[in-house]
Amino acid sequence: MPQLDPAGFLPQLFWLLITFVVLYVLMKRLAVPQVGRAIEARRQRLDGDLGRASELKAEAETVLAAYEKTLSSARAEAQATLRETSERMAAQAAERQRQLAATLAQQVAAAELRIAAGKDEALIEIRGIAVEVGRAVVEKLTGAAPDAARMEAAVDGALPGRAG
Repeated sequence: MPQLDPAGFLPQLFWLLITFVVLYVLMKRLAVPQVGRAIEARRQRLDGDLGRASELKAEAETVLAAYEKTLSSARAEAQATLRETSERMAAQAAERQRQLAATLAQQVAAAELRIAAGKDEALIEIRGIAVEVGRAVVEKLTGAAPDAARMEAAVDGALPGRAG
């Protein structure tokens, strides 16, 4: 193996040094600056993205605050509308109940008047029937027709609430 020959070490070291210096210069002049520019561009883009992200976050927080404010005002308005509607419906129900009570009171009063009139008519008819029956009974028992005024007075005295 010629690489391991001690007589060839010096030329190999010389060419190794020249190759190393050439590669070092090429790396320093060409590759390292391009890598540095790429890293700097990436850093700038990252800083820009972080700045834009913070702006968007602030904007999102502003929009969220506006949304929550709008939502709370809408809820308050809905509760006010609900309360107003509830009060209006309660007032309408109370008015209908009052009208119904008045109508029922009128119907009860009219029914009481009809009942009283019917009762009076029934008592008048009962009085007439009682007078006729009494006259027929007295006539059958005595054979003579009784005096009509005396018979009416006797029936009036016997009927409840008609004494007098």
